Formats: sequence, structure tokens, C-alpha cells
Amino acid sequence: MTYTEFKKIIDSKEPIHICGINGVSMRALAKELCSMGAVVQGSDRDPSPYLEEFESLGIRFVQGHDVENTKGAALVIRTAAVLDNNPDIVGAKKRGTPIIERANAWGMLMSRYKQSVCIAGTHGKTSTTSMIATFTQSAGCDPTVMVGGNLSNIGGSLRIGSDDLFIAEACEYKNSFLSFTPTIAIILNIDRDHLDFFSDTDDIIASFTKFAYLVPEETGVVIACQDDINTIKAVKDINRRVITFGTTPEADYYMDNIVSHDGFYSFDVIHEGKVLTRIDMNVPGMHNARNAVAAAIVADLLEVEPEAFKKGIEEYRGVGRRFEYRGSYNGARIFDDYAHHPSEIEATLKAAADMNPGRTICIFQPHTYSRTVSLLNEFADALTHCDLCVLTEIFAARETNFSGITSQKLSSMIKGSICMSSLEAAADFIRDNARPGDLIFTMGAGDVYKVYDILAQKVKCE
Repeated sequence: MTYTEFKKIIDSKEPIHICGINGVSMRALAKELCSMGAVVQGSDRDPSPYLEEFESLGIRFVQGHDVENTKGAALVIRTAAVLDNNPDIVGAKKRGTPIIERANAWGMLMSRYKQSVCIAGTHGKTSTTSMIATFTQSAGCDPTVMVGGNLSNIGGSLRIGSDDLFIAEACEYKNSFLSFTPTIAIILNIDRDHLDFFSDTDDIIASFTKFAYLVPEETGVVIACQDDINTIKAVKDINRRVITFGTTPEADYYMDNIVSHDGFYSFDVIHEGKVLTRIDMNVPGMHNARNAVAAAIVADLLEVEPEAFKKGIEEYRGVGRRFEYRGSYNGARIFDDYAHHPSEIEATLKAAADMNPGRTICIFQPHTYSRTVSLLNEFADALTHCDLCVLTEIFAARETNFSGITSQKLSSMIKGSICMSSLEAAADFIRDNARPGDLIFTMGAGDVYKVYDILAQKVKCE
């Protein structure tokens, strides 16, 4: 489907059905389409917590999937996780209704913009997208933003701005980002993940190389992390303009005079031997500091003055479920974090250690059986960076447990770790064991964030 055909459906006011509309990116897509005048409807397996929002936009929501859901729709949009046997999709195919994936829809929509900044990488996409969204707004730009988290200064996961600038998180799963149309493509890092789709690391690197080639040959720019070996492999021989960032002078833009203030970093951004600006980060962790240097390159390309960039990047205070402070109990501070890959877990726990806590306790919910079994040793190593690891049952997401992997197996590889049979049991563990000076994390991409909510129903949290 071309953008012209897509726009014709939007303008015709024929219904566009979104399968899996409760998802962050799908809900954002629905809002973007509504802003363009489309008639939107949607369905999802579970009840929607966004009914009021849907009703205010004129979106008809149906709980559950059924072959009749897509009757009368001119187009069906689904996520990569929605399979062909989904009843909504079965019904659409039976009637000959066009079906496209979410990434195809976003790719066509972003092609309308003068500049499209797409942020990719195994880790850090949401945070870096949010950083760039924050400083561009602060600098007086009017970006449209699509981010895979809840960013307070845009009121959610989508901001609708002018047609000059689109800032978008770009996910590699099932090669979704290859449908995007970036003019600036950022690659933060490349790690082993999504091995239920990719065959090995080389396959993942090849996908990111294709992503880099999406930028226009004459005017496009690829921003790549010099510190990450796999990223440099991906962009090594491409005939596109590549600008690197990192922590050493080998990079085109790099950090210098680095100082840690209990895990919050200050540093100079250096380019061509000159200090562009000095940044005082207001989110913890070296990974966030490094990614802020990638954001500095975007600022340069968009001709944002260094002082305006500095002001904007220092206004960034984080995004939902990324080192998000939830509250305190019995003198222990409780955070929630989306980390679900060993590298992300290690980065978050190292950032926590820099904050000099009494103890770091990690309540970790493994996400998907395939990821757990394929990265089992890496998970065990990463979780040694906390003082006490508490494991919940594996969050299945889209999968069936063909491997027989369990949290008990992972626990047997981590000295002193324990398993909890439910999120309620994990909340009880915090109630019974939290003590002053502790940093406690609920961690994972599933529903482990509910542990704090359960705790707060039982005891008074501050």
C-alpha cells in the first residue's frame, strides 16, 4: 500500500480497524489517524483502561477478537505480535480487506515530514527518543513524537506537532523498523535479543545495516555508537554519512571531564576538539549520559544552539517505567524499570550501585520463555549486580513454554536468590523485608510494576 492509497482511505471516512489498540504504539497510531480526520475503531483481548480517551476521540472499542470485528472496515492495522490466526485477521482476509502492520502505517505517515529522526537500538530507544523530544520542544521546535513509553511532558506516548519534524522510536523486532522512512537514523547499540525471530547476532547486525540504508543517500545521516562493536560492524561499509558518538576521542562527538554525583553524571560534549557544552544529567546512569551525546548530534543537525540543547536535555527527568521512582516504604526507595534484557538489567543495577544504597533488591520478572532460555547464563550474571534477587514467574507474553524453562531454573544459578509464586507474594516480601537505605526495583517488561500497587494497598507508602 502506498501513502496515497492510505490517505485516500483516511479521507474517505471509511473505518480503519486497529487490532491490539490497547498497546502503546497502536494507541498512539489511533490518535494520529484521528488527528488526520480518519474514522478509527479497534479491538483488544483485554478490557481497555483507555475507554474515556477512545470515546473522546470517537473511537469504537470492542473487547475480544472476533471475525465480525473487521466487518465494514476499509483497512486493518495490526502489530507484529498479532498472528494470522487472530479472528480479526481471519475475518479481514475472508472479506479481502487490506491488512498492514503498524510499522508500515507509521512509515507511510512519517514520510510526510521534512525530517524524521528514528531512534533504534536493542537498549535505550525509549529514553533517548524522550530526551530528543524534550530538548526539541524546549528549543522551540514543534515535533511530532511517537515514543514507546509514558513521557510526562507530552502527556503520554504521542505528541502531534507540525510537519517539519517527526521523532520516533524504531523497534527491530520482526524487522519492523525497516518500514520506517528516516532522514536521521540513530543506532544506540546492537545486542542479542528477539532470538525467536532473528537466527543469531549476525542476522541482527544485518537488519540494522538495512535500517541504516533507509536514510537518503545524499542528505541522510546515520548516528552510530562508537563504543559498541556490533553497531560499528553494522555501519562500517555503508555509503551513507555516518557520525559517531561515545566516551572516547575515537568518536566524532564524545564525553570528557566526566564526574559522577551519586550516579548522576556531568560531562563536556566534545566535537572537533572543542567543548560544545557541559551537561548535568538529571537521570542516573552512564548509559543515559552516553545516549545524551547522540542527542547532541541531533541538536547540531537540527541547528539547535548548544545552550538551548543544554537547557532542554537537563530538563529531561525520565520516562515511565525507566528507573521510575514509585514511592518509599519503611525508609526504602522503590523504583520500577522496564529492563528485560541482561545488558539493560546490568546497566540499571550499576546505576543503582552508584547511588550508594544500603542494599539493592531486584524483584525481576523474566519476559518470554524464548528470551529466558536463550540468554539464561547472561541473566544469571546480570542479576548478580544486586544484593538480593527475587524472581517471579516468567511472563509468557505471546509464547507457549515449549522449552520447559522456569524461574526456579534461573534462581538455581543466582546465589541467595529466591522465587515468588505471585506478584502479591512479591509485594508481601517488600513489606516484610524493606529497611532504611534500600533501593528496591520491580523490573521487567511484563506486569511486575503492579507489585508496588499491591503493596500500596496493604501498607502506607510515601
